[in-house]
Amino acid sequence: MFTQNSDIALSSLVITKFKAYFQLLKLRLSLLVAFSAGVGYWLAPRSGEINWANCLLFLLAGVMVTGASNTLNQIIERYSDRLMKRTMNRPLPTGVLSVFEASVFAGALAIGGIFIMLQYFTFHAALISFVSMLLYAFAYTPMKTRHPIAVFIGAIPGALPPMIGWLAVTNQYGLEPGILFAIQFVWQFPHFWAIAWVLDEDYQKAGIKLLPGNGAQDLRTAFNIMIYTLMLIPLGFVPYFLGMTGITSAFVALICGVLFLIQTLYLMRDCSRKAALMIMFGSFIYLPIVQIAFVLDKVVVN
Repeated sequence: MFTQNSDIALSSLVITKFKAYFQLLKLRLSLLVAFSAGVGYWLAPRSGEINWANCLLFLLAGVMVTGASNTLNQIIERYSDRLMKRTMNRPLPTGVLSVFEASVFAGALAIGGIFIMLQYFTFHAALISFVSMLLYAFAYTPMKTRHPIAVFIGAIPGALPPMIGWLAVTNQYGLEPGILFAIQFVWQFPHFWAIAWVLDEDYQKAGIKLLPGNGAQDLRTAFNIMIYTLMLIPLGFVPYFLGMTGITSAFVALICGVLFLIQTLYLMRDCSRKAALMIMFGSFIYLPIVQIAFVLDKVVVN
């Protein structure tokens, strides 16, 4: 009987630990980041057809490196996470996992992901993946409690995945990966600021400062969100002018950009949490639709 109870307890502990590691990974976010890296991978010029086995391997490496970044982020923020309602039940604040366990997990993911990039893809893809992880964990994360410039810093690693995808195929920098970076870079400002507006009360408990200027939920912040959203409209046409995609995706980007911009005008008029929430969800919709349009248009053009 004692042995049976011990086995049950051990099984329960293993399941609890597994779920906790899964939480550290933030699989949904990691998959979204890997997908945006895949966009660069699919758009990059290559001789012959896409090797789908290599494509899946690249996405796996992306999930691993992103998971390592997310885990390092949670290690650094474990104390502030205890103060916020949406994060207080994460594995480190609750003590389900120790810092050592999380660190080993992050190290294994990082080493595995970077090794795959080096072994099966290109040096520059591995290098930028590593730099992105360092910027996210050790520059953006600690800066969140110090200055709103954290959004600018965080937008850099956040915009690198499509460039990494391009480099994984070509191992070359240029205007094409640059515009993929630029679109995702600019998109992150309305995205992050809308989230910061919606979660402002929770963020204040942890001393997180992401809203621009004086950090107020006012017309000035709404205007900043509008300006960066407006910039997305001309940027959406550049892949077409560079010959990366066809005209159809440019018009899809235009329509999505205009609809996104309309949401920011509503925020400027209303300055409410509801309006900011609409922008937050709008940002989640804008980027994947535009990126999918680029990929599908590339397939049709070719």
